[in-house]
Amino acid sequence: MSDLLQPGKTVTDGVNSAEDGPEMVITARPRNLGGIEIRRVLPFFSRRMVGPWIFFDHIGPVQLQPGTGIEIPPHPHINLATVTYVFEGEIMHRDSLGMVQSIQPGAINLMVAGKGIAHSERSLPELRARGFNLHSLQLWLALPEGQEEIDPAFYHYPAADLPGQHSDGVALRVLMGEGFGLSSPVTTFSPTIFAEATLSPGARLALPHEIAEKGVYIVSGNVRLNNVPVPVYSMAVCQPETETVIEADSAAQVVIIGGANIGKRHIWWNFVSSRLERIEQAKADWKEGRFAQIPGETEFVPLPER
Repeated sequence: MSDLLQPGKTVTDGVNSAEDGPEMVITARPRNLGGIEIRRVLPFFSRRMVGPWIFFDHIGPVQLQPGTGIEIPPHPHINLATVTYVFEGEIMHRDSLGMVQSIQPGAINLMVAGKGIAHSERSLPELRARGFNLHSLQLWLALPEGQEEIDPAFYHYPAADLPGQHSDGVALRVLMGEGFGLSSPVTTFSPTIFAEATLSPGARLALPHEIAEKGVYIVSGNVRLNNVPVPVYSMAVCQPETETVIEADSAAQVVIIGGANIGKRHIWWNFVSSRLERIEQAKADWKEGRFAQIPGETEFVPLPER
């Protein structure tokens, strides 16, 4: 799920005045995805990545009327891994490896593009017919330089396989990586964290200090980081080497991402790489039809002109 990267505009985004508050707060920018308005957080013009995470889209929550839904034809990726996480609704994934998978709430869908893959994302016909609620995230992990060109792969982890805990008004799940004393079984390629937390009013959650780079996205509710308010639909990028505590002034839901810095990456459309020439090659390969096709699908998203 992507469009051409366009520079964002600073609103409340920027360095915070509080000494131990967030390094910056990124306000999600609206984008259109097949008629559905989404919110794009990463990449941001002054902050392209948080750890290995280079792309973060928040879709919904939205009530889709009968006859409508997500319809994203086959499109390509290289040198990254896509992560799809659904809060509500369902998305059907198909890819050029021949994998077909319905993504349901709480599960992790991990598609490793490596040297190149194509996939499509659509709403199920039965959901489209009656209308449904959709609320989800899509993120991209940049692969480390030594693994950018690995063979493409697909992994699916049901919700029941992902670890969680509940204490002191905080329900927490570690979806990828390690943190909070929990370890996810999901495949990772560098030190990584992707977690979801639901907080009761007045609850507090201290973030793991050992995670080098961290971002906290506010899905819902009124939240403060080290006593600095962070608006809903915004991501607070934490200062390095600073203890960070999330405090909920109302019922709230947050997503935590981060990990080790893996170095600079270039991004153009659906392509991510440490090498500009690799992106140019991928552009030519998609335009000339050299990516593997998705079985049973003939349409595709054309290479953008710019």
